[in-house]
Amino acid sequence: MTLQDAVAGTPHVAADTGWLGRACSGIEHICAAVLALNVGVIFVSVILRYFLHSPVDWAEEVARALMVVLVFLGGATVLLKGEHVGIDLFRKLLPQSAQAVARHVGAWVVAGTAAALFYSSVELLQDSVNVTTPIGLPQWLNVLPVCIGSALMIVAAVVQAMRGDRATRWPSLALCVALGLAAWAWNSFSPEGLHARPWMLLTACFFGTLIAGVPIAFVLAASALIYFIAEPSLPMVIYSQQVMAGMDHFVLLAVPFFVLAGLLMEANGMSSRLIELLVRMFGRMRGSMNVISIVATAFFSGVSGSKLADIAAVSGIIVPAVRRTKQDPNETAAVLAASAVMAETIPPCVNLIIMGFVANISIGGLFIAGIVPAVAMAVGLCAMAIIVGRKVDPLLAFPLRKPMIPLLGGALVALVMVTMIGKGVTSGVATSTEVSAFAVVYALVVGGLAFRELTPRGVVRLFVKSASMAASIMFIVAAASSLAFVLTIEQLPVLVSEFMTNLAAHYGKVSFILASVLLMTVFGAILEGAPALIIFGPLLTPIAQQVGVHPLHFGVVMVVAMGLGLFSPPFGLGLFATCSMTGTRIENVMRPMMKYLVLLAVMLLGLIFIPEVSLWLPRVTDML
Repeated sequence: MTLQDAVAGTPHVAADTGWLGRACSGIEHICAAVLALNVGVIFVSVILRYFLHSPVDWAEEVARALMVVLVFLGGATVLLKGEHVGIDLFRKLLPQSAQAVARHVGAWVVAGTAAALFYSSVELLQDSVNVTTPIGLPQWLNVLPVCIGSALMIVAAVVQAMRGDRATRWPSLALCVALGLAAWAWNSFSPEGLHARPWMLLTACFFGTLIAGVPIAFVLAASALIYFIAEPSLPMVIYSQQVMAGMDHFVLLAVPFFVLAGLLMEANGMSSRLIELLVRMFGRMRGSMNVISIVATAFFSGVSGSKLADIAAVSGIIVPAVRRTKQDPNETAAVLAASAVMAETIPPCVNLIIMGFVANISIGGLFIAGIVPAVAMAVGLCAMAIIVGRKVDPLLAFPLRKPMIPLLGGALVALVMVTMIGKGVTSGVATSTEVSAFAVVYALVVGGLAFRELTPRGVVRLFVKSASMAASIMFIVAAASSLAFVLTIEQLPVLVSEFMTNLAAHYGKVSFILASVLLMTVFGAILEGAPALIIFGPLLTPIAQQVGVHPLHFGVVMVVAMGLGLFSPPFGLGLFATCSMTGTRIENVMRPMMKYLVLLAVMLLGLIFIPEVSLWLPRVTDML
């Protein structure tokens, strides 16, 4: 089950066996090929630069162009499959009759947003005809995937809108049109002093689409679009420019690469080997199954940048073992969600990469700064698990046991990969993107040779899955950047800066950090992690530096606060996904989850009041 299944229940278009399903499958395989080609480009460029001392100038630009193809074509297939991240909790609070209308309204909003993106990208395509890139390629080649992807999104959204109750299909479209016409008529014929300002329409669209259960990426994109439509001084061509600009950066290539590396190692059987080894070593201690869940999540987080991928890898092995030992799976689900919060600062976490990129903080420095807080939180969670846990018979967890030597060998192969990632990024020898490409090749070649569980068909499936996951993440990043652009035009950074600076001046810098934590926790819960970081990271980090907070300390605190919101009930998307993966219900997980959340909140406060927790290791390693 996908994350979208868990949190929004969007119908699966790609489940069709007809032409649309076949087209989606074909595009997915194209995206997988683009991802593989991108890994090859970066890997070869690293070999040429560092080993043959013959750097190539075209590699970065080609890799970024391929990234555009992956994000927009992949984003279309994710929409076709109904897997874009969204939340339907607010929609479920509506009366039953209104829920069907809201679901259809959401589909029409997605279709309209995709249509506007298509129109804007066509304008941008026309403007790019006579423009060339620095290496001489036609600029329109970078814009064409946006046009194609947005056209495919229109098709997917219309197909979804045409499904379901016929009684609400057309009335919901009429409602969308009526709301748009009403806003236009009010601003056209009312006195100027009573006009609905662009920021008012943006706010109404944001909360309206959020309540309707629209996928998060399209909540952000639609809100920005409304502003562009309402503000006559902004040409529509800038809309697609800003959406493209949000993900057209070399450093963000590390996101799909680390996700792919983690999935490759998990498919090689690393998760089952590692967890069985941990059960053999610690199975007889009190609370052993939950302690093993925490340690395994931390270990996998050192390979994969995606916390949901880590939970999927661990839960698929640990939850059946928990049930065999007659433990409470709700407790395990709570532990896994809390472990994901802890693992947010373990490199190479995607959110650390995004925070470093948007806030102009050293990504290598953030990786180092996050290690000690993660270790402290892991120790605290393990202590809690031991206190509330009980002993089990480890023989029941894995009735069929593997030989010890292969288990140790599997753990060693994974440990080498974790060390390679950490050393590569923190030493400054290579960028996080280059290290992530090496990690993919290592997982594919060394992992494949050591475990011998990957087949060619399995590798293809993994590349397809990784491309979809990466496109989903990066399309949110792209959409969030368009919203961040219009918020800048509204001078929100100036307003926030003035308020936060005054807050720090009157009540101290700790009050500023606490206010920032509250902001990030709330929006981390309702927006998902990446958009919250993209919108607030660049707003708050300069203020933090101005009031005397070190950016590495502030970055780690923000990522932990975001993770706390993302996995907290009742809104946290991450908690919904965890319950889906573990086969539990959120109402049954909330109660055992609370003690872990309180512990994490206390430890976050400790991190805030004791900056050395995050700054000691960067200082020792000369990363400050």
